[in-house]
Parts: sequence; structure tokens; C-alpha cells
Amino acid sequence: MEIWINPACSKCRSAVNLLDAEGAEYTVRRYLEDVPSEGEIRDVLERLGLEPWDITRTQEAAAKELGLKEWARDASSRERWVSALAAHPKLIQRPIITAEDGTAVVARSDEAVRDALSRRSGSASA
Repeated sequence: MEIWINPACSKCRSAVNLLDAEGAEYTVRRYLEDVPSEGEIRDVLERLGLEPWDITRTQEAAAKELGLKEWARDASSRERWVSALAAHPKLIQRPIITAEDGTAVVARSDEAVRDALSRRSGSASA
């Protein structure tokens, strides 16, 4: 299990605290420093079952500079969005937890974190 976080984000800190409280084994990825590649973003989107615009923080300054609100949200525009997320990682919604069962969740609530924990293969802690 891996969690993509921005340490300055309260939702990220809350998710990490809950993972710790549950005794989960996980790896922290500070995705603003260890920026995901376009391939990693595509993989996480597949695991989430979402499109890139679904995990884009459109209120960020970079989103406004790029004019993301006007970008098409269709299959032909998908790669443009993925490239923007890789070039401007602050645009990626956080935290994202990749679960052991091959899925992922945007863990902005305790319920979402617990959902990711429930997806552990052979859940050892109860």
C-alpha cells in the first residue's frame, strides 16, 4: 500500500494518522518531490476507475493559468490532462492510496481510508 501525500495538507495528515492508528503497513510518497510519471498517473487512474479530470484540483493557480476549466473532458483530451498532472503535480487530488488488491482510492475522508484498508489482501489487523 502506498499513499501519495502533500505533508502540508490536513487531509493527508489525517489519512496518515488513521493508517498509523490501524497499524497499516504503507509507503509514503511525497508526490510533489517524487513526481509521478505520466505512466504512473495512468496506472493510478486505472486503479481508481477515474479520468484525469476527476482527480484534478481545478482551483489551484496552475489550473487557472492553464485554463483547465475550458479543456475538453473526453477520450481525445485524456493525454493532455495526464501530461498536465505530471508537469504540475500540485494539480493532483490528494491523498491517493493504492490498495493491495490493485485498486486505489482518493482518501479525503476517514471512510475512504478505511475502504482502502479493507482492500488489503488477507487483512492481518482487525
